[in-house]
Amino acid sequence: MIWQIQAFVFLTLALVIFGVCLWAFVDVLRRPAAAFPWASKRSRGFWLAITAAATAISFVTIPAPIGVSFLDPIFGFAAAVAAGIYLADVRPAVRGYHAPGRGSSGRGGGW
Repeated sequence: MIWQIQAFVFLTLALVIFGVCLWAFVDVLRRPAAAFPWASKRSRGFWLAITAAATAISFVTIPAPIGVSFLDPIFGFAAAVAAGIYLADVRPAVRGYHAPGRGSSGRGGGW
């Protein structure tokens, strides 16, 4: 009985970690490359590689019955840390970037 509860909790945690990593990866894809140097952060390619690797690692650490868990669970937690750094530090910094010429008619007087 206890092992079933533990297995369910571990599966749930692994799925949450995968979701967070996937969210970070998709967010990097949505940001323009110019936003990263503008915010004094590492390049978009760097964060794309980090979050892609974190997503892949978290995917292969999902245990049965959904996944097959090729790697030790500690790798899933490391992937969550990498995605968490992006989401907590980089994402807020690059969110303020607005591409030149976008969203403005150039005439002034806008909201």
